[in-house]
Amino acid sequence: MPLATGTEAETEKPEQAAPAKGALARFLDSDILYSFLHSKVTIVSAIVTFAFFFGALFAPLIAPHDPFDLASLSILDSQLPPVGMEGSNPSYLLGTDDQGRDILSGILYGARISLAVGFFSVALAAVVGVLLGLIAGYVGGKVDAIIMRIAEVQLTFPAILIALLVDGVARALFGNLDRERFAFWILVFSIALSFWVQFARTVRGSTLVERNKEYVQAARLIGIPPFLIMIRHVLPNVVGPVLVIATINLGLAIITEATLSFLGVGIPPTQPSLGTLVRIGNDFLFSGEWWIAMFPGLALAILVLAVNLLGDWLRDALNPKLR
Repeated sequence: MPLATGTEAETEKPEQAAPAKGALARFLDSDILYSFLHSKVTIVSAIVTFAFFFGALFAPLIAPHDPFDLASLSILDSQLPPVGMEGSNPSYLLGTDDQGRDILSGILYGARISLAVGFFSVALAAVVGVLLGLIAGYVGGKVDAIIMRIAEVQLTFPAILIALLVDGVARALFGNLDRERFAFWILVFSIALSFWVQFARTVRGSTLVERNKEYVQAARLIGIPPFLIMIRHVLPNVVGPVLVIATINLGLAIITEATLSFLGVGIPPTQPSLGTLVRIGNDFLFSGEWWIAMFPGLALAILVLAVNLLGDWLRDALNPKLR
């Protein structure tokens, strides 16, 4: 076989490796984005969820009225029907309640409180659950047994019952006045106390698999402390399902807050959430003023449905068996 000349050898250079894609390029080429863009239900759910978050975040700028400004309220404007009905006022698109507060403004401000309670309670539950799940799965032994037995006992109590128990303890310790002052954080704590178990059990199962892999054993050999191994090495590999659980639990937390506020043990009437607005409107439901309860209840149902649909899509998108 004839040898290649110097010129031919120079021209036959190996192909250069393609440059590594950036984070944005990888995201645009990912299966998750493809799944999102090809699901009309998910796109609509994302738009609705974003609209609620945007409206709640900028409620003071978007709301046509301030339902907390007593100087701007008039009892003469109470129980006005929505626009399009006889006796309505164009200034109140969805009508007013028994105190003359604008229903639309109340929904925007109420969604702010409901979303804040849901977000903080899920965040607190995720932090506690992930930490306990990591410890139980990595350490094992008696520590694992104790944490899992507590979790199993926790599962026997429904979230509403736990929240009522926490509220009763808060009333006994602080009294009604101080309890209303800290009602937001009491509600966040009581809901988080019900939801941490799902995070802990999921993270524990993933940690039991990850702790026996080579990279964890190598980290042990070079003397890295166990806590740093859990945080730096194990946690990034088990955090995937946590995002799915957090998204689904956000809708459940909003429903739980609305239920407690409807029962009168949640957010006080001076800071109405969506559940409080429904409870106020329920007193006038059979007297003909249906819009006082109907529109906040409809907003609550749409918000929770949109969040749950996003959670279902995220669960399927992150499942490698369904790709």
